[in-house]
This record gives sequence, structure tokens and C-alpha cells, in this order.
Amino acid sequence: MATNKVIAICQSGGEFVTIKDGSLSYSGGDAFAIDIDQNTSMSDFKSELAENFGFGLETMTLKYFLPGNKKTLISISKDKDFKRMVNFSADAGNVEIFVLPEEAGAKNLSVLPASRSSRTTASEGVVPLITAAGDIVDEDMTNDFQIELAMPDDSPLPCNFVLIDQKHNTAIQQWENVITGVDQRFNTFIEFRDALHKYSVAHGFAYKYKKNDSHRVSVKCKAQGCPWRITAARLSTTQLICIKKMNPRHTCERAVIKPGYRATRGWVRTILKEKLKAFPDYKPKDIAEDIKKEYGIQLNYSQAWRAKEIAREQLQGSYKEAYSQLPLICEKIKETNPGSIATFMTKEDSSFHRLFISFYASISGFKQGSRPLLFLDNAILNSKYQGVMLIATASDAEDGIFPVAFAIVDSETEENWLWFLEQLKSALSETRRITFVADFQNGLKNAIAQVFEDAYHAYCLRQLAEKLNVDLKGQFSHEARRYMINDFYSVAYAATPEGYYSALETIKSISPDAYNWVIECEPHHWANALFQGERYNQMYSTFGLDFYSWVSEAHEFPITQMIDEFRAKMMQSIYTRQVESREWVTTLTPSNEEKLQKEIGLAQTLEVSSPEGSLFQVNGGECSVNIVDIDQCDCDCKIWRLTGLPCSHAIAVIECIGKSPYEYCSRYFTVESHRLMYAESIQPVPNMDRMMVDEPPEGLVCVTPPPTRRTPGRPKMKKIEPLDMIKRQLQCSKCKGLGHNKKTCKAI
Repeated sequence: MATNKVIAICQSGGEFVTIKDGSLSYSGGDAFAIDIDQNTSMSDFKSELAENFGFGLETMTLKYFLPGNKKTLISISKDKDFKRMVNFSADAGNVEIFVLPEEAGAKNLSVLPASRSSRTTASEGVVPLITAAGDIVDEDMTNDFQIELAMPDDSPLPCNFVLIDQKHNTAIQQWENVITGVDQRFNTFIEFRDALHKYSVAHGFAYKYKKNDSHRVSVKCKAQGCPWRITAARLSTTQLICIKKMNPRHTCERAVIKPGYRATRGWVRTILKEKLKAFPDYKPKDIAEDIKKEYGIQLNYSQAWRAKEIAREQLQGSYKEAYSQLPLICEKIKETNPGSIATFMTKEDSSFHRLFISFYASISGFKQGSRPLLFLDNAILNSKYQGVMLIATASDAEDGIFPVAFAIVDSETEENWLWFLEQLKSALSETRRITFVADFQNGLKNAIAQVFEDAYHAYCLRQLAEKLNVDLKGQFSHEARRYMINDFYSVAYAATPEGYYSALETIKSISPDAYNWVIECEPHHWANALFQGERYNQMYSTFGLDFYSWVSEAHEFPITQMIDEFRAKMMQSIYTRQVESREWVTTLTPSNEEKLQKEIGLAQTLEVSSPEGSLFQVNGGECSVNIVDIDQCDCDCKIWRLTGLPCSHAIAVIECIGKSPYEYCSRYFTVESHRLMYAESIQPVPNMDRMMVDEPPEGLVCVTPPPTRRTPGRPKMKKIEPLDMIKRQLQCSKCKGLGHNKKTCKAI
């Protein structure tokens, strides 16, 4: 069997790629098949390879895989190794042999600082310079100092290198053709220098600048005597940069250099920019892992975070410059969306204070088709300069969110709410009596009463329940508080005075203190049975959950881009609902039509007695009797008044008098009102994301960022907890006290 021929598949010019299981795969290059056996000498075999591939006999290395093992390359250095390979491969009948150029031995390198006056810029490593302290050196500083990778024997530094870790070659290879030659054009010198850096990394050489200014960049290979040169200059009468001269030939030797000696912020930034476009939430931890995996560069969390911030600022624009653009952007919003309100305030030092925006489409939609009902809430912004967004939203006929106005302020205070509501009142010029569903804390209670004197203020039920839970903590067990919270909701949702007082007595039986707390919280502002305004059974100011998702997606953007993101979301939402409503053929919107049909079905089993004026008695099953006042659109079950749609008792009366139930439905639930609400569209603001202003136009102030900066630690986000979320409190099994267990009990 040993005398049998073995087919040697000889390959060269390709590259090894590491697969997930750790095995190696060879791709690319040329291949030749040569038959060998035990009588073939290694010298004859190498001579034939040299003839086929054009290598010198002394400058090639032969490697192969053992059968069934593609994780370890075996070297062939003498005849004995060659004959062993033939023996090992005899049963398989073929063997893959990889012909590689002779690799120069890797040499230990050290980073030595040089004179600051030198104009040499090194590009020896694959990545930006990472100092011993862990800082990433800014690429723009490389014109002011020299980085030398000195050889131990003081010999000149070879300018070419290959990476030891072959699995990183794939990511580098995409840069091999970023520079193609003479007449190639670039938009800026920065773009050209960036391409030059990538090109040098991919081709493995170091370079230095001969000339580097705003008109011409001339670069040569750093290796002594190597003829590689390139010159780029600005094209006359244009802003384009063009390669004028290039000698692509290198005569320098190759060396093996580990990646990781030099990592500029600019290099990492360039890598991240494209990825951040596709994945805005790219986390620093993932960045560090991907950079190490693809390029062999070890970055710590801080370095990855700083690089991400630089890349994101380049993509999204400067946070600081965004504030200087506010005056012009407010003007552009009013210009492209006539009738819109866009105004801001600065402090005495011209730093940003407050911003208010309400698009005409929102103002018109609220006045034409929306219920006189507004939800006020806030959302925390975790951008570089922080802040709080104040939001006023309405509800369409399908209970969809309809943003009316928003403001960006430094914090949630009574002063800021007062200013926001004043701007809102001016924008709406509303004659209807509005009902606000909002918190009663942080100055909102006084601000609403002061600006909208005749408005109704419905307290947010969720925030009341949270306050009750906090105030009762320490006095009652988890189980007792859970019962009281449920009874509190029963008090709030009770439609009739009888139901309200019954639920209130239940709380009183558990705890007089809890009963007093409920009474002191002004039930006429939140209990259905006592509230005088029309809130259509909407109990929570956190109605606009969709809007909070918009904020969470854009809260870290510069202020101008954040505004445009909200504008784009609102524009898309309006358009989507315009299209949806075109398909509706019923009088009421789909959800309201379904509710009405359900009540019509229930009304079929009811009997109506002879009226007394406008009052009708409706008899139902189980001896139930309800009184309907058809002129006042009211029933003693109060469902009609609470929802705006006639209840089954009212529908029985309406059908009895020969009228249609649709005549007694609130007009705000009709398809016509819904379409009126979304009749106007929001227009885009041209070039808003790239608006750069060196000096504000005449008459516009220059706005600077606010003094607030992001505090250390994880940003706080607004969380909407489940209604029944009550954390269980510790209870001691010895003394039955709350707030501790038996191990820490101090009772004897």
C-alpha cells in the first residue's frame, strides 16, 4: 500500500479561515495536482512546486493536515517529514499541501516615544494607539508626535507585515482596495487620510507624511529605500480631493507583527459608524467583543464607550451645536408647517431653558375631531445634557394616542408646568371646557387651576394608588394593603353614589386611617361617582404609552434630531391612520361600533314603561329597574354619561320612541370626527438633521447648552408598573411586626 500513488493537491496564494468549531479552511489562490509516492524525493517535489508557483527553493514552507484533523498544520522541513506525510496519506489517496512563502521570524517590538517636533506619522499597527493608562489616542494628534516600533537589533523597521492571527484577515481584506490609484476622488482630506490608514493596515506597511496641509497631502513608505509614494491634492475650482500621483510598488521586506499596538479613536470610530447606522443601540460591551473578534484588538469598556460616543456624535451631530441650531429650526418648523407653534426661552447667559412645539396638524386635529380631554405627563431624557419632556396628548375615537404638544425643560417643576400650559392654552385657543387627566404633584394641581380656570382636573388613578401604597407601608401587612388597594379602585370606578359609598365603607372597616386618607385626597377629582367633568372612563395620565416608546428610542439624540424624530413619528402615525380610516364604512369607528352593537343586543330583553315627561322606566331581568332621562342623555346606571355611548337601558328607550341609537352617540366616536382629527398632515423640515449654522441669522439669538450634565450611573427610565404591583413586606414570625424577620427581631 505504501508504493501506491498519492495525489498531492498543492495550493498557494490563498488564506486560512478559522471556522466556529476551531478547524481551519483554506480559500482562494492557485492549486496544482502532483502524484507522489515513497520514491519521490522532497527536493524533486519542491523543484516542481517552485516551477509551478514561481517561488525560490529556499523561500517556501510546506504544511499539511493529518487525515481527520484540520485544526493542526504539520510542517515539512526534511525528507523524513515528507515520507511520513506520504505514509499517513496512503489510505486516503490524496493530501492537501499548502505552499507558503518563508515567513520572517516575529520580533519583539516596543513602543518608544519620539520628538514632538517630528512630522512623521506611523501606521504600523492595525489599530489606534492605546496608552498604558488605557486611553485611546486621538488620530488628529498623530501629526504632532512620532510613534516608533523599534527592532531589538536597531535594524530599520520593515514596513510590511502579516497578522499572526489569520482569522482576523477577513475583516482587514475589505480595505485592500479603498485606494485604487491615480484620479481616484474623495470628498475631503479627512476621508482620504482615513482611506490611507485602512489601506496601509490591509497591505501591511507604515507610512509617513512628507506634506500634510489643507491643499496637498504627500505620503511615502516609511521603510528606507522603498519607492511607494502617493500624493493627493484639491481639484481646482472644486472641493474634491484627487490622487495626483501614486507609485504602488513596494520593495521592502515583510515582518510578522501582532495587532494591537496602535488604536486611534478615529480608527475605532470609522469601524463603528456603519454599525451604529444599522444598530443604534450597539452596546459598548458588544463593541469590545466584536472589535476583538474581527480585528484582534482588545478594548476595555471605557474605550469602547468613548469610541461609540465619538462615532455617534459624527453620525447624529454635535450635542453642543444642536442647541445653536434651535432658533433656525423653530423658524423652519413654522415656515414648513404654517400655523405651528415653535418657541423657546434662554436664561440670562443665553443657555437653553425651555422649548415648546405644537404642530398645526395637532392643533387642528384636537379642535376639529378630538374629545375635550388632554393627558399630561412627563418623560425623562437621558441625553448628554439631560432634561425632562412635558407631554400633552389626546385620544382619538379608537383610543389611539394623538400628541398635541410637547416641551423640553430642565426639570419637572411648577414653574415649568405653568409655562408649558400657558403655551398650550395660547396654541389651542379652545372654547370648550377641557378635562385634564394628570398627576396632582410637582406643581400640576396649581398650574392647571391657574392657567385653565374653568377646566376639570382628574387626578391620575395610578399615581394615587402608588401614593396610598407608600403611605400605608409599615402600618399594614402585604395582604391588608392589597385588599385596600383593590377597594380603592372600587371606590374610584364606582359609577353611582351608592356604589361609591359602599366601597368607601369597606375601606373604613379595614382601617379608619386609610378611610381618612381617601377622603383627604379629594375624591371629587378622581372618583367616577363624584367627578363632574367628562373623561370618558379614562383614569390614567400614562395613556400615551406609544409616545414613551418614541422617547426611549430618541432620548439620547441631540435636541434637534430628537425633535425631528418625534416629528417623523407623528407624521407617520397621522398618515397611517388616515389610510386606515378610508376603509371604514360604518357610522362609528370599529371599536365603538362593536360596543354599541353589544348594547343593542342587550336592549332586546328590556321592557320600557310609559314615560313621565322625558323620564322612562326600563325593566330588566332579576327585578332590576333603571330610570332613563332621554333629554339629559343620562341613565341611573351612569354608563351613558361615563362612556359617551348609550347603555342598553337608553337604547331600549331610544328604539321605543322610534329613533336611532346613533343619534345619541357622542360625535367624537364617529368616523367623520376621526377623519377630521387626522385631516391635516405634518410636513417634513428640509435638511433638519444636517443643518449647520456658524452664525445665527440676524435677529436670532445664539443658544448654548444648559449647564446640566448627565450624572454618573445608570440612567433612570420611566417605568409603568402593573396596577396590582405591591412588593411584599417582611413580617417577623416572632413578634408579627413589619419591616424585619425573626433573625433581626429585637423583641425579647
